[in-house]
Amino acid sequence: MIRLIHRIEDGLLVALLLAMVILAGVDILARSLLGGGILWIPPLLRVMVLWLGLMGAVLATRTREHISIDLVNRLAKPAVARWISVLTSAFTAVICGIVAVSATEFVKVAREFGDLAFGDIPAWPLQIIIPLSFGLMALRFAIQTVQAALNQLPEDND
Repeated sequence: MIRLIHRIEDGLLVALLLAMVILAGVDILARSLLGGGILWIPPLLRVMVLWLGLMGAVLATRTREHISIDLVNRLAKPAVARWISVLTSAFTAVICGIVAVSATEFVKVAREFGDLAFGDIPAWPLQIIIPLSFGLMALRFAIQTVQAALNQLPEDND
């Protein structure tokens, strides 16, 4: 089941990136050949960049390839490094959880006020990736906290 979820995540990232490349190419061709771009493509590409970045962050937490400063872990003895890993993973899980809750409130407010992203498209469905991704990262960091505490961090989550 976990492998299926990982494949779906990977597939969504690839499909999103491919769609972005195609849309950017279409917009460039329209500007060059027709004398003007397609109005809805640039704002859609900005939203897609947000989705791609946050989905990439979720992927990075899955494989533990996110940005981290692990100088202490490299210099510390294994037992100390393990507990530092537990503390940093737990702290990161809490921060991601706080951001997920705050982002959920942000999306609710955007929905209540009828914010528009571009054209007649409401903003909240496009912003839903923010609480979703931070919630998933909080969950993954929480799992990694438990794994680190039990000294069971896998070498590779794929």
